[in-house]
Amino acid sequence: MQKRLTNVLIVFSLFGIHANSFALDANLKGIVDLRAYHVASDDSESYLAGNYGKYRFNDGSGLALGQLGAHLDLEFNSTWSATVVANAFANKGNSAIGITEGYLNYKSLPTSSGWRIKSKLGVFYPTISFENVATAWSTPYSLTSSSLNNWVGEELRNTGINLSLEKLGKFSNSKHDFSADVSLFKNNDPAGAMLAWHGWTIGSRQTLLHEKLIVQDFPARNAKLKFQAAESDPFLELDDRFGLHISANWKYDNKLKLNFGFYDNFAKEGVVENGQYTWTTEFIHSALKYRFAKEWEVIAQYMQGNTYMTSPYKEKVVDNDFDNAFVMLRHFWSNHHIAARFEHFNVDDLDDLWGDNNNEQGNAFSFAYRYKLSKQSFLLTEFNYIDSHRPSRWYLSQAIDKKETQYQIGYRYYFNM
Repeated sequence: MQKRLTNVLIVFSLFGIHANSFALDANLKGIVDLRAYHVASDDSESYLAGNYGKYRFNDGSGLALGQLGAHLDLEFNSTWSATVVANAFANKGNSAIGITEGYLNYKSLPTSSGWRIKSKLGVFYPTISFENVATAWSTPYSLTSSSLNNWVGEELRNTGINLSLEKLGKFSNSKHDFSADVSLFKNNDPAGAMLAWHGWTIGSRQTLLHEKLIVQDFPARNAKLKFQAAESDPFLELDDRFGLHISANWKYDNKLKLNFGFYDNFAKEGVVENGQYTWTTEFIHSALKYRFAKEWEVIAQYMQGNTYMTSPYKEKVVDNDFDNAFVMLRHFWSNHHIAARFEHFNVDDLDDLWGDNNNEQGNAFSFAYRYKLSKQSFLLTEFNYIDSHRPSRWYLSQAIDKKETQYQIGYRYYFNM
């Protein structure tokens, strides 16, 4: 825990000695998410428990703290601020509390022609999701994230610096806004391990900075991968190299928004410490958000890439291509909101390692309804369906082809202090 928070503490210490020169303004906002669920998954436990269930919760029914999130902003002046985001999650067999993000912000005042520079220094999410846009990286549209963004929340976090250049169209009477940003980061060398070993999943569980993730049980862990730790540590630095993430955005008249990006952690091959291996992970991603009518909107995202790990002798041991796409259709009127999400995902196992078949193909459908009780509180209900083919289930005597469903009903309250 101490090692993981070092980068966050550095951010605040950089400005702590000058605190007296700022007029500090604090703002705390958050989310309380309570829910009941029922999962039908042929007695399978969740991927979070080290099994192959595709949902956050185990087979069966229960009550859960879906999320208790707090987002604290400390504004020093009009250009400098600091942010800390903490989250808590609780359900039978899986409960935790901790920090998910912490960074220093810089935002310059726009020039007369609309140019502005923004920056982050600390631990933060890469600019990928068009879905998780609400408080504490929650999604306002449904009770679960898509499998694409669920993986982002599970294994991806940037510890480093982000620089962004924006062109605001309103300063030149234009409806077009543009931005481009680049991040240099560390502490994400094992990212990709869980995508290989449990595949794509649908949930609402972000990995906290201090957490480790249970690795599934498969025969190769008693042979070629016998030195692999029982838990993967996604936010770990092993090779002292910087990774790179670049993205570009275009927004038109608050109706259309596009994003394109490239991520590469540039992990050095063959590094292993205490059972934690470097995974060289790179991918491209794109996203679209388009309001095509007054009460209708479509959100879509796509990702394609590769992740692999090697032995200390530079022998490629696990090698996987992956891709994922979803389309969400939203309709909202009065106090009502519905969202239908369609997903398709793949993992292609390119290596010949015995006892570690990571191939996967699947489709998913989700339907969510939200009713607004007040400005801050909402009732939500959701249905999820996943049809997936994953040969590694055979290792635990489970069906290779499986259809899994999930029903949830929840209450959310957003606060702002």
